[in-house]
Amino acid sequence: MATSRVPRPSPAAQNSPHSAPRYRDVRDKTGTLRRARVMLNPDEMRRAIARIAHEILERTNGAENVILIGLYPEGIPLAERLAAFIQAFEGRAVPVGRLDFSAHRDDVRDKGPFPTLGPTELPAPITGKTVVLVDDVLYTGRSLRAALDALFTYGRPARVQAAVLVDRGHRELPIRADYVGKNLPTGSDEWVQVQLQELHGQDAVLLVKDGEVQA
Repeated sequence: MATSRVPRPSPAAQNSPHSAPRYRDVRDKTGTLRRARVMLNPDEMRRAIARIAHEILERTNGAENVILIGLYPEGIPLAERLAAFIQAFEGRAVPVGRLDFSAHRDDVRDKGPFPTLGPTELPAPITGKTVVLVDDVLYTGRSLRAALDALFTYGRPARVQAAVLVDRGHRELPIRADYVGKNLPTGSDEWVQVQLQELHGQDAVLLVKDGEVQA
């Protein structure tokens, strides 16, 4: 008896907003082309960032005495977008800074000093303020711990919060985010790539599994 073959969806169909999952080809750090699953498209990212901005407003009395500080590199444009949403929602201009935490990584002793990520720029004194550290992905928690150490060399905030676009789990330290755009359970053989228009020319959150090489 003859068997019928189910046709494979075309690339256009795979990337249709009405199809799931959606796929995109990306290159990893070695230049290998891999098949990635699109977890957030541009509209979904915009809604996630807008939701975080609303939550910041709700938990900080309308972003009173709030400073947003982005972590290099992706956290900086994310912090700027959050500030833009807060300005649009509340009419409040929230200062935005950027923080280099490379000297405070806990693997410096094993691997040696890391290159400076970029200049630390704080738009105002942080002592007595609510500082929201902004990053793209929360994973083991070690980068955020290093960022906390770096931050406290500049003053003593009243409180420090963390906002991340994606929390992928696998924590190695007792650290959590106060604001999360998307909780994305992942395997140890998977990695998350956040692409931002300001840095990569497009917006997307991609999930890539080791070994899934695009033919």
